[in-house]
Amino acid sequence: MARLHLLRVFCAEDGSAGNPLGVFLDGAEVEPSRRQPVATELGLSETVFVEDAGRGELRIFTPAVELPFAGHPTVGVSWWLREQGTPINTLRVPAGIVQVSYEGDLTRITARADWGHEFAIHEFGSLDEVLAADPNEFPDDTAHYLWAWMDRAAGALRSRLFAANLGVPEDEATGSAAIRMTDYLSRDLSIIQGKGSMLETTWSAEGWVSVAGRVVNDGVTHLS
Repeated sequence: MARLHLLRVFCAEDGSAGNPLGVFLDGAEVEPSRRQPVATELGLSETVFVEDAGRGELRIFTPAVELPFAGHPTVGVSWWLREQGTPINTLRVPAGIVQVSYEGDLTRITARADWGHEFAIHEFGSLDEVLAADPNEFPDDTAHYLWAWMDRAAGALRSRLFAANLGVPEDEATGSAAIRMTDYLSRDLSIIQGKGSMLETTWSAEGWVSVAGRVVNDGVTHLS
């Protein structure tokens, strides 16, 4: 049976919140033709199949589609490989080469801002408006990023992401969206998303943006 490792990525400092991630460290245990059905059945915002741990090669699936790049899977896999005693400097995803670094309890990845899935941006005037938004009121033909400043001077914002088009009604923490928002606003950001997940980003004028977060191991299960 294939082993499924369950992680939470972009957790708060106390280990709460975070976006659940499913990781098959030996992607060969799941035939390529089964990967999308498995991701659909699991229902996690993303499921990762590591094809070659030594080279950092992986494939990423939402419940509906395969993605060329995503933030919380690349942060999660990078953290998990270090936990296994094999830290890496790069990951290889269909979109390109992702840079990896480790800073204490933070795992950081750096990628191109335009690698992430596109979404509509909705700026709100208050946190209450963001938190009160109903996903059913937004069309499901694209993803929607809702946000408001918590502290503009400090670059701190509150966000939510609705991505029914990817099979994810609401995403708890979205690294690729954080990267796109960092590029859009042209500044470093501290983002609280979902129920309290935390994402820290660093902007670069060259189009490379990094996002960092904490990861928690929620154990292992088996796929028959």
